[in-house]
Amino acid sequence: MIMISTRGRYALRVMADLAMHQNEGYIPLKDIAARQDISEKYLESILKGLVQNRMLVGIRGKGGGYRLPKPPESYTVGSILRLTEGELAPVACLESNAEACPRRDSCLTLPMWNKLNGMIQNFFDGITLADLIAADEPQETPTESSQP
Repeated sequence: MIMISTRGRYALRVMADLAMHQNEGYIPLKDIAARQDISEKYLESILKGLVQNRMLVGIRGKGGGYRLPKPPESYTVGSILRLTEGELAPVACLESNAEACPRRDSCLTLPMWNKLNGMIQNFFDGITLADLIAADEPQETPTESSQP
């Protein structure tokens, strides 16, 4: 079973938070931590990896903080999770660095695992930060006068 760790879930929350506040410039770590209810120390370790992999830009000092260097549409959930979680393959034999399985040619379940892997990758790669924050916006409900 694929389990997304706390680190992966928090990274998604932080990235979505920064996407929602992208017009505010650099956002201090303490503000993100407070909004997301994540300890500053743990959040700092997550942000460090995101900065090192150029998903975020961070500056220190007065007026410092973190921001997205690209628009939210250019970040997929899949890219963020692969960065924080590693591979998202449902079985070890489908990981990119897996040794060739001796049963590969006769494995009756491999096509099923390949299909599931494709579904997982397509699902997470089909959702952007822009999609996540759009889902958070209140949806208009039709009024009685607008209904046919």
